[in-house]
Amino acid sequence: MKLRSMLFVPADSEKKLQKSVASSADALILDLEDSVAESRRPLARRMAAEHLAATCGQRSWKGFVRINPLSTADALPDLAQVVGEGLDGIVLPKADGAADVLRLSHYLDVLEVRAGLSPQSIKVVVVATETAAGMLNLHSYASKPPRLVGITWGAEDLAAALGSISNREEDGELSAAYVQARSGALYAAAAAEAQAVDTLFGDFRDAAGLERDCLLSRRRGFLGRIAIHPDQVDVINRCYTPSEEDIGVARSIVAAFAEAPGTGVVGINGKMYDRPHLVQAMKTLAQAGLS
Repeated sequence: MKLRSMLFVPADSEKKLQKSVASSADALILDLEDSVAESRRPLARRMAAEHLAATCGQRSWKGFVRINPLSTADALPDLAQVVGEGLDGIVLPKADGAADVLRLSHYLDVLEVRAGLSPQSIKVVVVATETAAGMLNLHSYASKPPRLVGITWGAEDLAAALGSISNREEDGELSAAYVQARSGALYAAAAAEAQAVDTLFGDFRDAAGLERDCLLSRRRGFLGRIAIHPDQVDVINRCYTPSEEDIGVARSIVAAFAEAPGTGVVGINGKMYDRPHLVQAMKTLAQAGLS
C-alpha cells in the first residue's frame, strides 16, 4: 500500500468530502477526532461510512478513518460505524505503543466478520509519538503488530502531554524532545517494516517551504507525508516519488551487483558502492513501482 500522501478531511463536512473525491492523494483520512466537535461525532461517523461505501470501486485513493483514541468512549462507536464497504484502513491517534495496535486489531477481527470483509483487510497507520508512554514504548513496534502498514508522528499533542509552552525554540527549530519524536518514528517504522509517514506541514499557503521540508524529510528516510489541505498533495507526491536520476542510479547499482554475484563492493563511475547501497537502491526502485 503506497502512502506518499495522506490528506485529512473532516468527516462532518459534506463540501470537503465531495471535493475530496477527485483528490490525487494516495489516501484520504476521514477525520472523526480533532477536527470534529464532540456533538457532531455521531453525524460524522455516519457521513464517513456513507462516503466510503459510495466511492468504493470508483476512486484512486485508499479510504482511511482517524478514530478517537482507544482510551476514550468514542473509539468503539467510531469503529462500529465505519468498518464496512470501502474502508481500507484506520489511523490510530495517541497510541501508547504496539499493544494498542494489537488491541485495535482484535476489534477489527470481529468487525470484519460482521461486515463480511476479508480477514486482515483493514490496515492500520499509528500516530506513535503523541503521548509520553508512546514515546517510551517506540521500541515495542519491533514486534511487528498485525495490520500495521505505517507509522507517523505528531508534535502538538506531545507538547500538550509534556506541558511545553511550544514545541519549537526561539529560532523556529524543533526542540530536542520533538526531534527525538521524529527520529523515533523513523526507527519504529524501520523496526516494524512499515512505512514512515512524516507529520503535517502547517502553513498550507507556503508551497516552497513545503517542498523544501519534504525533500529534507525524504533524505531522512520518510516515504510520505500527512497533508492538511488539497493544495499540498501534488507537492508531496512529487517530492516522495523517486526522480529519474534516483531511479537511474538505483538501476546502475542493482545491475552492477547482478553482474558480480558474491561480491561485497562494486565500482560505478569512480564511486564505490557496498551492500547497504544495494539495499537502498532496491527500496528506491520498489518505491517507484519498479522491480
